[in-house]
Amino acid sequence: MSSQLISSYAVEDFHDEMFSADLSPRPGTEQLADRIDRLETGELQRRQDAAERALLQLGITFNVYGDNEGSERIFPFDLIPRVIHADEWARIERGLRQRIYALNLFLEDIYHDQAIVKDGVVPENLIQSCKCFRKECVGMDPPQGVWCHVTGTDLVRDGDGCVYVLEDNLRCPSGVSYVLENRQIMKQTFPQLFQRLQIEPVDNYPLHMLEMLQHLVPHVPTPTVAVLTPGVYNSAYFEHSFLAQQMGVELVEGRDLVVSDGYVYMRTTTGFHRVDVIYRRLDDEFLDPTVFRKDSMLGVPGIFEAYTAGRVALANAPGTGVADDKVIYAFVPDMIKYYLGEDAIIPNVPTYICGDDKSRAHVLANLDKMVVKPANESGGYGMLVGPKSTKAQCEEFAGLIQANPRNYIAQPTLSLSRVPTLIDGQLEGRHVDLRPYILYGQQISVLPGGLTRVALRKGSLVVNSSQGGGSKDTWVVGQRTTPPNDPPAVYETLGSDA
Repeated sequence: MSSQLISSYAVEDFHDEMFSADLSPRPGTEQLADRIDRLETGELQRRQDAAERALLQLGITFNVYGDNEGSERIFPFDLIPRVIHADEWARIERGLRQRIYALNLFLEDIYHDQAIVKDGVVPENLIQSCKCFRKECVGMDPPQGVWCHVTGTDLVRDGDGCVYVLEDNLRCPSGVSYVLENRQIMKQTFPQLFQRLQIEPVDNYPLHMLEMLQHLVPHVPTPTVAVLTPGVYNSAYFEHSFLAQQMGVELVEGRDLVVSDGYVYMRTTTGFHRVDVIYRRLDDEFLDPTVFRKDSMLGVPGIFEAYTAGRVALANAPGTGVADDKVIYAFVPDMIKYYLGEDAIIPNVPTYICGDDKSRAHVLANLDKMVVKPANESGGYGMLVGPKSTKAQCEEFAGLIQANPRNYIAQPTLSLSRVPTLIDGQLEGRHVDLRPYILYGQQISVLPGGLTRVALRKGSLVVNSSQGGGSKDTWVVGQRTTPPNDPPAVYETLGSDA
């Protein structure tokens, strides 16, 4: 007996990633929809329960700061994947490569000649007032000319069906471990579909990441790589240990490293061993107490000097956080035009900079319709979703904006696309975004699909795990019929000999 899950599903007035308004499957989702439709009543829920048990046994968790119910949680997962056709993905991939290449050029410029500032494209005061602009990095030349080695760029689809960039994450983007684990769970749950469908693989990401990190020190025949974590209490500690294990490298804390004779060494049971490349998962300010925060117990004294002397490579490079600033984000399409002479393939969400008098006046007059975000917060913290907020909350944010306008941007509330999600045994639409992961080594490569984050609370637009969100597997399916249109040499490493 069919479960009739699909026939009872309501698309409503949103763009649905899986179904059109008449419940016909979108391109690439036909076999998935057919498989779900043929399941017996209760079978999908049984498979969901089995997947959750597997995640529990694997210990796939994240930490929530300030949660009175206990900090460590199993990462919520929904069994219905988000499907993207290969042709659409080809365009997204080109857009992400274009964007990361331009952002890397911006970082190189902003810490050297600042031509983009001198030419009036990005206001100087925004750079100087940026919380994450590091004066210590001015004149610095990162290995191979790469600043942003690992980026997670958040994408959304609005009610018009178009994909937009919501924000860039260039400091310590998290979540890729859930992409890899979700895929393993899905292969166990729907093995026949994986045999029949052309689903682009994601399992080789750790290998590609290791190759990217090793590329930073081509003069070392067999470079030693380590993952630097703040420790077990960090919200993404599971991911730090997972990536280290998958790459076959050491997971270290600051106390495990020491700088001696200008080089970085790690303590091991057989003595000190030199480290050539460090994938760091802590922010600049905690990296080196002799340069940044003096009270940091997480970093390594002297590591910044070793880095600037070329004796150790760090990914991502110190100073990349200036491109994480949500005010700077508003200028990325201008950066693409300035550095590449191209229009952005993937546009930004329309953004109002509250530091601009005219824009601020518009925002303050329309707070009940806006999403307001602080410039440097993450995880969904410190933001206002106007349509879901009370008058008192809007008034509070008006005061915050007026007190520190540089610190805020505002965007219209989007009608985020939805994906069918299993809720109490039935399919219900839930809003989603997408975080693809981009590696910048000898060339720029994009992990097919990425992390689909889903707002599990009904009607919620906030997908962050710390705010009640979960995740889905993301399938890029089908054979591409639109060939890449990038010239072969475009978007290679600036300092590469290739």
